[in-house]
Amino acid sequence: MQTHITTTPFGRRSLSLAHVASQAVAKARPLDKAVHKWNVFRAICTAKARIGVSERALAVLDALLSFHPETALTGQDLIVFPSNQQLSLRAHGMAPATLRRHLAVLVDAGLIVRRDSPNGKRYARKDRGGEIELAFGFDLSPLVARADEFEAWAEEVRAEERALKLVRERITLCRRDIAKMIATGIAEGVPTRGRGQGPADWMEIHGLFRTIVERIPRNAIRQALEPIADDLALLAEEILTLLEAHVKTSVSSANESQTERHKQNSNPYSPIDLEPRFRESRGAGTERKTEPPRQPEAAYPLGMILDACPDIVDYARGGISNWRDFMATVAIVRPMLGISPSAWEEAQAAMGEVQAAVVVAALLQRGTAINSAGGYTRDLTRKAEAGAFSIGPMLMALIGKRKGEKKRA
Repeated sequence: MQTHITTTPFGRRSLSLAHVASQAVAKARPLDKAVHKWNVFRAICTAKARIGVSERALAVLDALLSFHPETALTGQDLIVFPSNQQLSLRAHGMAPATLRRHLAVLVDAGLIVRRDSPNGKRYARKDRGGEIELAFGFDLSPLVARADEFEAWAEEVRAEERALKLVRERITLCRRDIAKMIATGIAEGVPTRGRGQGPADWMEIHGLFRTIVERIPRNAIRQALEPIADDLALLAEEILTLLEAHVKTSVSSANESQTERHKQNSNPYSPIDLEPRFRESRGAGTERKTEPPRQPEAAYPLGMILDACPDIVDYARGGISNWRDFMATVAIVRPMLGISPSAWEEAQAAMGEVQAAVVVAALLQRGTAINSAGGYTRDLTRKAEAGAFSIGPMLMALIGKRKGEKKRA
């Protein structure tokens, strides 16, 4: 049984008021209170940012807890006294200097209390019956005394994580819905309120959509994401209202339905009609047979392109599983970005059909970083004609940027 509880650290370590406060909390705990040590440890891991400890410090705490023989922490015998060598081995071979630093962090955070011996060594003395009557080392009593506090903090962190996850899911769903509804509006020639039915009107809506999306910060907190989610939900509701109104109008009568279908098929702004591979052949007067675009030998894999430019998938009607899906989606996105038919034809002639389509996907991914996608495309076309442009560096830069954002997140 401990006969005297030491309160001061050995050697040149100073005693702070925070250390005194931690010792007071540990001293005031009920001796009959018992907690599951690994449940407390999990709560501390969850609330580590609020407590102010790192993963490495938690690894040391994990090692300290492993030296306590019982699963339940209760009573007075809560001092563990491993040597630095033993503690280092259980902390996955942590260096001695690093170990000492993280032990100090645990003490300063009020998770453990130092009970130093007269010479600074950690050991225990046993009575004639083999029971420990005096021990010097690290006291785990604060974990018992503050268990409810740690659990409350952990629950707050879990609730915040759930709320953040929900708002992120909401933003993802709204982005997908808006992108696909805009693509449908352009492809079907749906008129916008008070405007015509060309893609230029939908481009304005698309520009508003991209402006909202660009407001999403890289390392976002829930408070920053909720207003963005509200704006996206409002925009999605307005676009859905446009599409629903168009559907109601088109089915009001058989004649109106026929007329509407005729307008859709003859829409001179249809992005599909603007694709060169669907135009009539000059020599024969017959339509070319539409075949799935084939990947050139020097082209990059489709999976790599989608990894670099994932936003293009949002505009695909049924996902992108092959090159034909990719090209059809680019046909919808290209007029949204303001790339004119002439600039598109020149890009295809200089780069090839597939590589030009990859450029469109890359420009979409870069968002508002590109002021004029049409002008940028013409500039890349000139470089391609001079042999000074390759799609590879552009893709690798986008992939590197996305990996960096994931690490920061």
